[in-house]
Amino acid sequence: MTESAATSPRVDYRTDPTQYRHWKLSVEGPVARLSLDIAEDGGIRPGYKLKLNSYDLGVDIELADALNRVRFEHPQVRSVIVTSDKDRIFCSGANIFMLGVSSHSWKVNFCKFTNETRNGIEDSSKHSGLKFLAAVNGACAGGGYELALACDEIVLVDDRSSSVSLPEVPLLGVLPGTGGLTRVTDKRHVRHDLADIFCTSVEGVRGQRAVDWRLVDAIAKPAQFAATVQERAAKLGEGSLRPADAKGISLPRLEREESADALGYEHVTVEIDRARRVATLTVKAPSGEQPKDVAGIEAAGATWWPLAMARQLDDAILNLRTNELDIGTWLLKTQGDAQAVLASDATLLAHQDHWLGRETIGMLRRTLARLDVSSRSLFALIDEGSCFAGTLAEIALSADRSYMLALPDDADKAPKFALNEFNFGFYPMVNDQSRLQRRFYEETGPLEAARGAAGQMLDADAALKLGLVTAAPDDIDWADELRIAIEERAAMSPDALTGLEANLRFASQENMLTRIFGRLTAWQNWIFNRPNAVGEKGALKVYGTGEKAGFDLNRV
Repeated sequence: MTESAATSPRVDYRTDPTQYRHWKLSVEGPVARLSLDIAEDGGIRPGYKLKLNSYDLGVDIELADALNRVRFEHPQVRSVIVTSDKDRIFCSGANIFMLGVSSHSWKVNFCKFTNETRNGIEDSSKHSGLKFLAAVNGACAGGGYELALACDEIVLVDDRSSSVSLPEVPLLGVLPGTGGLTRVTDKRHVRHDLADIFCTSVEGVRGQRAVDWRLVDAIAKPAQFAATVQERAAKLGEGSLRPADAKGISLPRLEREESADALGYEHVTVEIDRARRVATLTVKAPSGEQPKDVAGIEAAGATWWPLAMARQLDDAILNLRTNELDIGTWLLKTQGDAQAVLASDATLLAHQDHWLGRETIGMLRRTLARLDVSSRSLFALIDEGSCFAGTLAEIALSADRSYMLALPDDADKAPKFALNEFNFGFYPMVNDQSRLQRRFYEETGPLEAARGAAGQMLDADAALKLGLVTAAPDDIDWADELRIAIEERAAMSPDALTGLEANLRFASQENMLTRIFGRLTAWQNWIFNRPNAVGEKGALKVYGTGEKAGFDLNRV
Protein backbone atom coordinates (compact mmCIF):
# COMPACT_ATOMS: atom_id res chain seq x y z
CA MET A 1 0.00 0.00 0.00
CA THR A 2 1.41 3.32 -1.01
CA GLU A 3 1.62 6.27 1.35
CA SER A 4 0.30 8.64 -1.31
CA ALA A 5 -3.26 9.72 -0.73
CA ALA A 6 -3.56 10.46 -4.43
CA THR A 7 -3.18 6.78 -5.39
CA SER A 8 -4.96 5.16 -2.43
CA PRO A 9 -8.71 4.77 -1.96
CA ARG A 10 -9.96 7.37 0.47
CA VAL A 11 -11.21 6.17 3.83
CA ASP A 12 -14.71 7.25 4.86
CA TYR A 13 -15.34 7.13 8.61
CA ARG A 14 -19.10 7.49 8.22
CA THR A 15 -21.16 4.35 8.81
CA ASP A 16 -24.26 3.10 10.64
CA PRO A 17 -25.59 -0.26 11.91
CA THR A 18 -27.24 -1.07 8.57
CA GLN A 19 -23.76 -1.09 6.99
CA TYR A 20 -21.92 -3.04 9.69
CA ARG A 21 -20.12 -6.15 8.49
CA HIS A 22 -18.29 -7.03 11.69
CA TRP A 23 -20.24 -5.91 14.76
CA LYS A 24 -23.75 -6.54 16.04
CA LEU A 25 -25.34 -4.11 18.49
CA SER A 26 -28.29 -5.25 20.57
CA VAL A 27 -29.95 -3.55 23.51
CA GLU A 28 -32.04 -5.06 26.29
CA GLY A 29 -33.03 -2.52 28.93
CA PRO A 30 -29.99 -1.12 30.73
CA VAL A 31 -27.56 -3.58 29.10
CA ALA A 32 -26.22 -3.41 25.54
CA ARG A 33 -24.27 -6.13 23.81
CA LEU A 34 -21.57 -5.52 21.21
CA SER A 35 -20.80 -8.82 19.51
CA LEU A 36 -17.79 -9.25 17.26
CA ASP A 37 -18.29 -11.49 14.23
CA ILE A 38 -15.72 -10.33 11.70
CA ALA A 39 -16.35 -11.10 8.04
CA GLU A 40 -13.19 -12.71 6.62
CA ASP A 41 -13.69 -11.07 3.23
CA GLY A 42 -14.65 -7.71 4.73
CA GLY A 43 -11.27 -5.99 4.85
CA ILE A 44 -11.28 -2.25 4.26
CA ARG A 45 -8.54 -2.79 1.64
CA PRO A 46 -7.62 -5.81 -0.50
CA GLY A 47 -4.73 -8.16 0.11
CA TYR A 48 -5.67 -10.07 3.26
CA LYS A 49 -8.44 -12.05 4.94
CA LEU A 50 -9.68 -11.20 8.43
CA LYS A 51 -9.43 -14.71 9.83
CA LEU A 52 -9.96 -15.70 13.48
CA ASN A 53 -11.84 -12.52 14.33
CA SER A 54 -8.79 -10.42 13.48
CA TYR A 55 -9.48 -6.79 12.67
CA ASP A 56 -8.42 -3.85 10.55
CA LEU A 57 -9.38 -0.17 10.41
CA GLY A 58 -12.84 -0.94 9.03
CA VAL A 59 -13.67 -3.01 12.10
CA ASP A 60 -12.66 -0.17 14.41
CA ILE A 61 -14.62 2.39 12.39
CA GLU A 62 -17.73 0.31 13.08
CA LEU A 63 -16.85 0.00 16.77
CA ALA A 64 -16.39 3.78 17.12
CA ASP A 65 -19.78 4.33 15.48
CA ALA A 66 -21.47 1.69 17.64
CA LEU A 67 -20.14 3.36 20.80
CA ASN A 68 -21.68 6.66 19.72
CA ARG A 69 -24.97 4.87 19.00
CA VAL A 70 -25.00 3.60 22.58
CA ARG A 71 -24.06 7.01 23.99
CA PHE A 72 -26.70 9.01 22.11
CA GLU A 73 -29.38 6.67 20.80
CA HIS A 74 -29.69 4.46 23.90
CA PRO A 75 -29.25 6.69 26.97
CA GLN A 76 -30.94 4.08 29.17
CA VAL A 77 -27.99 1.73 28.68
CA ARG A 78 -25.75 1.64 31.72
CA SER A 79 -23.41 -1.21 30.87
CA VAL A 80 -22.12 -2.75 27.66
CA ILE A 81 -21.02 -6.36 27.21
CA VAL A 82 -18.28 -6.73 24.59
CA THR A 83 -18.07 -10.31 23.36
CA SER A 84 -17.73 -12.54 20.30
CA ASP A 85 -20.23 -14.47 18.21
CA LYS A 86 -17.57 -16.86 16.95
CA ASP A 87 -16.99 -20.21 18.61
CA ARG A 88 -13.96 -20.41 20.91
CA ILE A 89 -12.42 -17.17 19.64
CA PHE A 90 -12.90 -13.73 21.16
CA CYS A 91 -10.50 -11.74 19.00
CA SER A 92 -7.02 -12.48 17.69
CA GLY A 93 -6.10 -8.81 17.38
CA ALA A 94 -4.95 -6.72 14.45
CA ASN A 95 -4.69 -8.74 11.28
CA ILE A 96 -1.03 -9.62 10.83
CA PHE A 97 -1.19 -9.90 7.05
CA MET A 98 -2.82 -6.45 6.89
CA LEU A 99 0.09 -5.07 8.92
CA GLY A 100 2.57 -6.87 6.68
CA VAL A 101 1.29 -5.28 3.45
CA SER A 102 0.49 -1.83 4.89
CA SER A 103 2.61 1.29 4.62
CA HIS A 104 4.21 2.60 7.77
CA SER A 105 1.87 5.61 7.90
CA TRP A 106 -1.17 3.35 7.52
CA LYS A 107 -0.04 1.19 10.44
CA VAL A 108 0.58 4.16 12.70
CA ASN A 109 -2.70 5.93 11.83
CA PHE A 110 -4.57 2.65 12.29
CA CYS A 111 -2.99 2.12 15.72
CA LYS A 112 -3.76 5.70 16.75
CA PHE A 113 -7.44 5.51 15.78
CA THR A 114 -7.75 2.09 17.42
CA ASN A 115 -6.41 3.45 20.65
CA GLU A 116 -8.51 6.62 20.53
CA THR A 117 -11.59 4.40 20.24
CA ARG A 118 -10.51 2.42 23.30
CA ASN A 119 -9.71 5.62 25.14
CA GLY A 120 -13.28 6.61 24.35
CA ILE A 121 -14.54 3.51 26.16
CA GLU A 122 -12.63 4.57 29.27
CA ASP A 123 -13.72 8.19 28.81
CA SER A 124 -17.40 7.19 28.84
CA SER A 125 -16.84 5.01 31.90
CA LYS A 126 -15.16 7.87 33.75
CA HIS A 127 -17.39 10.78 32.77
CA SER A 128 -20.78 9.25 31.87
CA GLY A 129 -21.02 6.16 34.01
CA LEU A 130 -21.33 3.94 30.94
CA LYS A 131 -19.58 0.77 32.08
CA PHE A 132 -18.02 -1.96 29.93
CA LEU A 133 -17.48 -5.66 30.55
CA ALA A 134 -15.41 -7.86 28.25
CA ALA A 135 -16.93 -11.33 28.07
CA VAL A 136 -13.91 -13.24 26.75
CA ASN A 137 -15.48 -16.41 25.44
CA GLY A 138 -12.48 -17.79 23.58
CA ALA A 139 -8.88 -17.12 22.62
CA CYS A 140 -8.03 -13.45 23.14
CA ALA A 141 -4.73 -12.19 21.75
CA GLY A 142 -2.91 -8.96 20.93
CA GLY A 143 -5.30 -6.18 20.04
CA GLY A 144 -8.19 -8.38 21.09
CA TYR A 145 -6.85 -8.39 24.64
CA GLU A 146 -6.18 -4.65 24.34
CA LEU A 147 -9.88 -4.18 23.59
CA ALA A 148 -10.71 -6.21 26.70
CA LEU A 149 -8.22 -4.16 28.73
CA ALA A 150 -10.11 -0.97 27.84
CA CYS A 151 -13.21 -2.36 29.57
CA ASP A 152 -13.92 -1.93 33.29
CA GLU A 153 -13.96 -5.68 33.91
CA ILE A 154 -12.83 -8.82 32.09
CA VAL A 155 -14.51 -12.20 32.58
CA LEU A 156 -12.70 -15.14 30.94
CA VAL A 157 -14.35 -18.46 30.16
CA ASP A 158 -12.57 -21.25 32.04
CA ASP A 159 -12.68 -24.01 29.45
CA ARG A 160 -9.04 -25.13 29.72
CA SER A 161 -8.15 -23.62 26.34
CA SER A 162 -9.24 -19.97 26.27
CA SER A 163 -6.47 -17.57 27.22
CA VAL A 164 -5.42 -13.94 27.11
CA SER A 165 -2.10 -13.00 25.50
CA LEU A 166 0.04 -10.20 24.09
CA PRO A 167 2.25 -12.22 21.71
CA GLU A 168 3.55 -9.36 19.54
CA VAL A 169 7.15 -9.50 20.78
CA PRO A 170 7.80 -13.23 20.17
CA LEU A 171 5.65 -13.51 17.04
CA LEU A 172 5.98 -10.19 15.22
CA GLY A 173 9.02 -8.41 16.55
CA VAL A 174 6.92 -5.37 17.52
CA LEU A 175 5.64 -3.88 20.76
CA PRO A 176 2.13 -4.37 22.22
CA GLY A 177 2.10 -0.61 22.05
CA THR A 178 -1.42 0.37 21.08
CA GLY A 179 -2.34 0.40 24.75
CA GLY A 180 -1.73 -3.24 25.65
CA LEU A 181 1.58 -3.09 27.46
CA THR A 182 0.70 0.18 29.18
CA ARG A 183 -2.71 -0.94 30.41
CA VAL A 184 -1.26 -4.19 31.75
CA THR A 185 1.04 -2.19 34.02
CA ASP A 186 -0.67 1.16 34.63
CA LYS A 187 -4.28 0.00 34.76
CA ARG A 188 -4.22 -3.61 35.92
CA HIS A 189 -1.02 -3.34 37.96
CA VAL A 190 0.38 -6.66 36.77
CA ARG A 191 3.71 -7.15 38.52
CA HIS A 192 6.54 -6.28 36.14
CA ASP A 193 8.23 -9.69 36.21
CA LEU A 194 4.94 -11.46 35.54
CA ALA A 195 4.20 -8.95 32.77
CA ASP A 196 7.61 -9.77 31.27
CA ILE A 197 6.71 -13.46 31.13
CA PHE A 198 3.23 -12.67 29.82
CA CYS A 199 4.41 -10.38 27.01
CA THR A 200 7.10 -12.79 25.78
CA SER A 201 4.86 -15.85 25.76
CA VAL A 202 3.01 -16.95 22.63
CA GLU A 203 0.47 -19.19 24.37
CA GLY A 204 -0.71 -16.64 26.96
CA VAL A 205 -2.28 -17.26 30.34
CA ARG A 206 -5.56 -19.02 31.14
CA GLY A 207 -7.82 -19.96 34.03
CA GLN A 208 -7.08 -19.13 37.65
CA ARG A 209 -3.53 -18.00 36.83
CA ALA A 210 -5.01 -15.18 34.71
CA VAL A 211 -6.97 -14.03 37.78
CA ASP A 212 -3.98 -14.43 40.10
CA TRP A 213 -1.78 -12.34 37.79
CA ARG A 214 -4.53 -9.67 37.55
CA LEU A 215 -4.89 -10.18 33.80
CA VAL A 216 -8.65 -10.75 34.19
CA ASP A 217 -11.13 -10.06 36.98
CA ALA A 218 -12.97 -13.36 37.04
CA ILE A 219 -13.30 -16.75 35.38
CA ALA A 220 -16.39 -18.88 34.91
CA LYS A 221 -16.99 -22.40 33.67
CA PRO A 222 -18.80 -22.59 30.31
CA ALA A 223 -22.08 -23.59 31.93
CA GLN A 224 -22.04 -20.55 34.23
CA PHE A 225 -20.34 -18.09 31.88
CA ALA A 226 -23.41 -16.36 30.41
CA ALA A 227 -25.09 -15.93 33.80
CA THR A 228 -21.88 -14.63 35.39
CA VAL A 229 -21.45 -12.09 32.60
CA GLN A 230 -25.03 -10.83 32.88
CA GLU A 231 -24.84 -10.58 36.66
CA ARG A 232 -21.55 -8.65 36.64
CA ALA A 233 -22.70 -6.35 33.82
CA ALA A 234 -25.87 -5.47 35.74
CA LYS A 235 -23.87 -4.80 38.90
CA LEU A 236 -21.40 -2.59 37.00
CA GLY A 237 -24.25 -0.40 35.82
CA GLU A 238 -25.89 0.05 39.22
CA GLY A 239 -24.16 3.34 40.03
CA SER A 240 -24.41 4.80 36.54
CA LEU A 241 -25.38 8.42 35.91
CA ARG A 242 -27.34 7.44 32.82
CA PRO A 243 -31.14 7.76 33.10
CA ALA A 244 -33.35 4.70 33.09
CA ASP A 245 -36.27 6.29 31.22
CA ALA A 246 -34.72 8.74 28.74
CA LYS A 247 -35.46 8.67 25.03
CA GLY A 248 -32.41 8.79 22.78
CA ILE A 249 -31.75 10.85 19.68
CA SER A 250 -30.94 9.58 16.21
CA LEU A 251 -27.48 10.12 14.74
CA PRO A 252 -28.05 10.57 11.01
CA ARG A 253 -25.30 10.22 8.45
CA LEU A 254 -23.11 13.31 8.29
CA GLU A 255 -23.74 15.21 5.08
CA ARG A 256 -20.83 16.93 3.39
CA GLU A 257 -19.84 18.35 0.03
CA GLU A 258 -16.57 17.03 -1.34
CA SER A 259 -14.18 18.16 -4.03
CA ALA A 260 -10.54 17.41 -4.79
CA ASP A 261 -9.33 20.11 -2.41
CA ALA A 262 -12.20 20.78 -0.04
CA LEU A 263 -14.73 19.35 2.41
CA GLY A 264 -17.85 21.27 3.33
CA TYR A 265 -20.17 20.51 6.26
CA GLU A 266 -22.86 22.76 7.70
CA HIS A 267 -20.61 24.06 10.50
CA VAL A 268 -17.10 23.10 9.36
CA THR A 269 -15.17 23.64 6.15
CA VAL A 270 -11.79 22.34 5.01
CA GLU A 271 -9.79 23.96 2.20
CA ILE A 272 -6.51 22.44 1.03
CA ASP A 273 -3.64 24.34 -0.56
CA ARG A 274 -1.51 21.52 -1.94
CA ALA A 275 1.28 23.76 -3.18
CA ARG A 276 1.88 25.06 0.36
CA ARG A 277 0.92 21.71 2.00
CA VAL A 278 -1.64 23.53 4.15
CA ALA A 279 -5.22 22.80 5.16
CA THR A 280 -7.49 25.51 6.55
CA LEU A 281 -10.16 24.23 8.95
CA THR A 282 -12.88 26.75 9.68
CA VAL A 283 -15.48 26.16 12.39
CA LYS A 284 -18.60 28.30 12.17
CA ALA A 285 -20.58 29.75 15.06
CA PRO A 286 -24.25 28.83 15.45
CA SER A 287 -26.68 30.95 13.47
CA GLY A 288 -30.40 31.51 13.88
CA GLU A 289 -32.43 30.76 16.97
CA GLN A 290 -30.88 28.13 19.25
CA PRO A 291 -32.63 25.99 21.88
CA LYS A 292 -32.29 27.06 25.50
CA ASP A 293 -34.22 24.46 27.49
CA VAL A 294 -34.24 20.67 27.77
CA ALA A 295 -37.23 20.28 25.47
CA GLY A 296 -35.48 22.38 22.85
CA ILE A 297 -32.17 20.54 22.91
CA GLU A 298 -33.90 17.16 22.88
CA ALA A 299 -36.02 18.26 19.92
CA ALA A 300 -32.93 19.55 18.10
CA GLY A 301 -31.11 16.26 18.77
CA ALA A 302 -28.18 15.73 16.41
CA THR A 303 -28.77 19.13 14.81
CA TRP A 304 -28.06 20.93 18.11
CA TRP A 305 -25.07 23.09 17.21
CA PRO A 306 -22.45 21.90 19.76
CA LEU A 307 -23.15 18.25 18.95
CA ALA A 308 -23.44 18.73 15.19
CA MET A 309 -20.28 20.83 15.09
CA ALA A 310 -18.33 18.31 17.18
CA ARG A 311 -19.34 15.41 14.92
CA GLN A 312 -18.41 17.37 11.79
CA LEU A 313 -15.07 18.56 13.18
CA ASP A 314 -14.23 15.02 14.30
CA ASP A 315 -14.94 13.66 10.82
CA ALA A 316 -12.86 16.42 9.22
CA ILE A 317 -9.88 15.68 11.49
CA LEU A 318 -10.04 11.96 10.70
CA ASN A 319 -10.32 12.62 6.97
CA LEU A 320 -7.28 14.85 6.94
CA ARG A 321 -5.25 12.56 9.17
CA THR A 322 -5.87 9.45 7.07
CA ASN A 323 -6.36 10.74 3.55
CA GLU A 324 -4.08 13.79 3.36
CA LEU A 325 -0.68 12.63 4.58
CA ASP A 326 1.27 15.35 2.77
CA ILE A 327 -0.71 18.21 4.29
CA GLY A 328 1.53 18.95 7.25
CA THR A 329 0.14 22.24 8.58
CA TRP A 330 -3.44 22.87 9.66
CA LEU A 331 -4.59 26.47 9.97
CA LEU A 332 -7.39 26.62 12.54
CA LYS A 333 -9.97 29.36 12.03
CA THR A 334 -13.45 30.25 13.27
CA GLN A 335 -16.16 32.37 11.72
CA GLY A 336 -19.29 34.03 13.03
CA ASP A 337 -20.74 35.69 16.08
CA ALA A 338 -18.75 35.09 19.27
CA GLN A 339 -21.80 36.01 21.35
CA ALA A 340 -23.73 33.19 19.69
CA VAL A 341 -20.99 30.76 20.73
CA LEU A 342 -21.09 32.05 24.31
CA ALA A 343 -24.89 31.80 24.37
CA SER A 344 -24.71 28.20 23.17
CA ASP A 345 -22.12 27.48 25.85
CA ALA A 346 -24.42 28.97 28.48
CA THR A 347 -27.17 26.54 27.45
CA LEU A 348 -24.76 23.61 27.45
CA LEU A 349 -23.43 24.60 30.88
CA ALA A 350 -26.96 24.96 32.29
CA HIS A 351 -27.79 21.41 31.14
CA GLN A 352 -24.46 19.71 31.79
CA ASP A 353 -26.15 17.22 34.11
CA HIS A 354 -28.81 16.27 31.58
CA TRP A 355 -27.78 13.12 29.76
CA LEU A 356 -27.67 14.81 26.33
CA GLY A 357 -25.69 17.75 27.67
CA ARG A 358 -23.25 15.38 29.37
CA GLU A 359 -22.78 13.25 26.24
CA THR A 360 -22.37 16.34 24.05
CA ILE A 361 -19.63 17.63 26.34
CA GLY A 362 -18.07 14.18 26.04
CA MET A 363 -18.17 14.33 22.24
CA LEU A 364 -16.51 17.74 22.31
CA ARG A 365 -13.92 16.54 24.81
CA ARG A 366 -12.95 13.54 22.69
CA THR A 367 -12.87 15.56 19.45
CA LEU A 368 -10.59 18.22 20.93
CA ALA A 369 -8.36 15.47 22.36
CA ARG A 370 -8.14 13.94 18.88
CA LEU A 371 -6.89 17.30 17.63
CA ASP A 372 -4.22 17.39 20.36
CA VAL A 373 -2.71 14.04 19.37
CA SER A 374 -2.81 14.60 15.60
CA SER A 375 0.71 14.70 14.16
CA ARG A 376 0.22 17.94 12.27
CA SER A 377 1.44 21.47 12.94
CA LEU A 378 -1.50 23.48 14.29
CA PHE A 379 -1.58 27.27 13.81
CA ALA A 380 -4.64 29.21 15.00
CA LEU A 381 -5.47 32.35 13.01
CA ILE A 382 -7.61 34.84 14.95
CA ASP A 383 -8.58 37.43 12.37
CA GLU A 384 -11.56 39.54 11.30
CA GLY A 385 -14.83 37.69 11.69
CA SER A 386 -13.38 35.13 14.11
CA CYS A 387 -15.32 33.76 17.08
CA PHE A 388 -12.70 32.08 19.28
CA ALA A 389 -14.85 32.17 22.40
CA GLY A 390 -15.53 29.60 25.10
CA THR A 391 -15.66 26.15 23.56
CA LEU A 392 -14.18 27.42 20.30
CA ALA A 393 -11.36 29.14 22.19
CA GLU A 394 -10.19 25.61 23.04
CA ILE A 395 -9.32 25.16 19.36
CA ALA A 396 -6.91 28.10 19.56
CA LEU A 397 -5.53 26.89 22.89
CA SER A 398 -4.80 23.49 21.31
CA ALA A 399 -2.61 25.09 18.63
CA ASP A 400 1.17 25.04 18.57
CA ARG A 401 1.04 28.76 17.82
CA SER A 402 -1.76 31.32 17.66
CA TYR A 403 -1.70 34.58 15.72
CA MET A 404 -4.22 37.31 16.54
CA LEU A 405 -4.75 40.29 14.26
CA ALA A 406 -4.29 43.65 16.00
CA LEU A 407 -6.46 46.50 14.70
CA PRO A 408 -6.00 49.25 17.30
CA ASP A 409 -7.55 51.89 15.05
CA ASP A 410 -10.70 49.92 14.21
CA ALA A 411 -12.15 48.44 17.40
CA ASP A 412 -15.37 47.36 15.65
CA LYS A 413 -13.55 45.12 13.17
CA ALA A 414 -10.84 43.94 15.55
CA PRO A 415 -11.17 40.23 16.42
CA LYS A 416 -11.90 39.29 20.01
CA PHE A 417 -10.91 36.33 22.17
CA ALA A 418 -13.13 35.24 25.07
CA LEU A 419 -12.81 32.70 27.86
CA ASN A 420 -15.60 31.15 29.92
CA GLU A 421 -16.11 28.26 32.33
CA PHE A 422 -15.52 25.68 29.59
CA ASN A 423 -11.86 26.71 29.34
CA PHE A 424 -11.14 25.74 32.94
CA GLY A 425 -11.40 21.95 32.97
CA PHE A 426 -14.47 20.83 31.02
CA TYR A 427 -12.42 19.62 28.05
CA PRO A 428 -9.22 18.13 29.50
CA MET A 429 -6.50 16.85 27.22
CA VAL A 430 -5.59 13.17 27.44
CA ASN A 431 -3.17 13.97 30.28
CA ASP A 432 -6.09 15.32 32.39
CA GLN A 433 -4.88 18.92 32.19
CA SER A 434 -6.93 21.77 30.78
CA ARG A 435 -5.22 23.48 27.87
CA LEU A 436 -4.79 26.59 30.02
CA GLN A 437 -3.12 24.52 32.74
CA ARG A 438 -0.81 23.04 30.12
CA ARG A 439 -0.12 26.49 28.70
CA PHE A 440 0.89 28.01 32.03
CA TYR A 441 2.37 24.90 33.70
CA GLU A 442 -0.39 25.20 36.32
CA GLU A 443 1.24 28.37 37.70
CA THR A 444 -1.23 30.24 39.88
CA GLY A 445 -0.56 33.79 38.67
CA PRO A 446 -1.29 33.47 34.95
CA LEU A 447 -4.18 31.07 35.56
CA GLU A 448 -5.82 33.50 37.97
CA ALA A 449 -5.28 36.34 35.52
CA ALA A 450 -6.93 34.28 32.78
CA ARG A 451 -9.85 33.41 35.05
CA GLY A 452 -10.18 37.06 35.99
CA ALA A 453 -10.56 37.90 32.31
CA ALA A 454 -13.28 35.29 31.72
CA GLY A 455 -16.36 36.84 30.19
CA GLN A 456 -14.45 39.75 28.66
CA MET A 457 -14.08 40.29 24.91
CA LEU A 458 -10.29 40.58 24.68
CA ASP A 459 -8.57 42.36 21.82
CA ALA A 460 -5.17 41.29 20.52
CA ASP A 461 -3.14 43.41 22.95
CA ALA A 462 -5.09 42.15 25.97
CA ALA A 463 -4.90 38.52 24.83
CA LEU A 464 -1.17 38.85 24.20
CA LYS A 465 -0.59 40.43 27.60
CA LEU A 466 -2.41 37.51 29.29
CA GLY A 467 -0.33 35.00 27.34
CA LEU A 468 -3.35 33.58 25.52
CA VAL A 469 -1.90 34.07 22.03
CA THR A 470 1.60 33.79 20.55
CA ALA A 471 1.78 36.96 18.48
CA ALA A 472 -0.39 39.95 17.57
CA PRO A 473 0.73 41.38 14.21
CA ASP A 474 -1.07 44.42 12.85
CA ASP A 475 -2.73 44.48 9.44
CA ILE A 476 0.50 45.67 7.78
CA ASP A 477 2.58 42.72 9.03
CA TRP A 478 -0.15 40.07 9.23
CA ALA A 479 0.16 38.47 5.78
CA ASP A 480 3.97 38.46 5.70
CA GLU A 481 4.36 37.08 9.21
CA LEU A 482 1.97 34.23 8.49
CA ARG A 483 3.54 33.48 5.12
CA ILE A 484 7.02 33.23 6.62
CA ALA A 485 5.84 31.03 9.51
CA ILE A 486 3.99 28.64 7.18
CA GLU A 487 6.86 28.45 4.68
CA GLU A 488 9.38 27.80 7.43
CA ARG A 489 7.22 25.00 8.82
CA ALA A 490 6.86 23.36 5.42
CA ALA A 491 10.65 23.26 5.01
CA MET A 492 11.25 21.28 8.20
CA SER A 493 11.41 17.51 8.66
CA PRO A 494 7.91 16.12 9.29
CA ASP A 495 9.40 13.40 11.52
CA ALA A 496 11.23 15.93 13.66
CA LEU A 497 8.13 18.11 13.90
CA THR A 498 5.96 15.17 15.02
CA GLY A 499 8.39 14.47 17.87
CA LEU A 500 8.75 18.15 18.75
CA GLU A 501 5.02 18.83 18.82
CA ALA A 502 4.18 15.74 20.85
CA ASN A 503 6.78 16.67 23.46
CA LEU A 504 5.70 20.30 23.71
CA ARG A 505 1.96 19.61 23.77
CA PHE A 506 2.31 17.18 26.67
CA ALA A 507 5.16 18.77 28.51
CA SER A 508 4.64 18.48 32.24
CA GLN A 509 2.02 15.96 33.32
CA GLU A 510 1.99 12.27 32.38
CA ASN A 511 -0.64 9.58 32.80
CA MET A 512 -1.52 6.25 31.25
CA LEU A 513 -2.86 7.78 28.04
CA THR A 514 0.12 10.04 27.42
CA ARG A 515 2.40 7.05 27.91
CA ILE A 516 0.33 5.09 25.40
CA PHE A 517 0.52 7.87 22.82
CA GLY A 518 4.18 8.52 23.58
CA ARG A 519 5.01 4.87 23.04
CA LEU A 520 2.95 4.81 19.87
CA THR A 521 4.67 7.96 18.57
CA ALA A 522 8.20 6.95 19.52
CA TRP A 523 8.75 3.30 20.43
CA GLN A 524 6.19 1.70 18.14
CA ASN A 525 6.94 4.19 15.36
CA TRP A 526 10.61 3.24 15.52
CA ILE A 527 10.06 -0.51 15.90
CA PHE A 528 7.61 -0.58 12.98
CA ASN A 529 10.35 0.89 10.76
CA ARG A 530 13.16 -1.44 11.78
CA PRO A 531 14.31 -4.33 9.53
CA ASN A 532 13.71 -6.76 12.42
CA ALA A 533 10.00 -6.11 11.94
CA VAL A 534 9.55 -5.09 8.30
CA GLY A 535 12.76 -6.04 6.48
CA GLU A 536 12.81 -8.90 3.98
CA LYS A 537 13.43 -11.33 6.84
CA GLY A 538 11.50 -9.24 9.38
CA ALA A 539 9.04 -10.98 11.67
CA LEU A 540 6.03 -9.17 10.20
CA LYS A 541 7.07 -10.00 6.65
CA VAL A 542 7.72 -13.73 7.12
CA TYR A 543 4.82 -14.46 9.49
CA GLY A 544 2.71 -17.30 8.12
CA THR A 545 5.27 -18.33 5.47
CA GLY A 546 7.02 -20.97 7.55
CA GLU A 547 10.27 -19.00 7.34
CA LYS A 548 12.11 -17.99 10.46
CA ALA A 549 12.67 -14.29 11.05
CA GLY A 550 16.23 -13.09 10.62
CA PHE A 551 17.12 -10.53 13.27
CA ASP A 552 19.93 -7.99 13.41
CA LEU A 553 21.14 -8.91 16.89
CA ASN A 554 22.65 -5.52 17.74
CA ARG A 555 20.86 -3.88 20.67
CA VAL A 556 20.18 -0.20 19.89
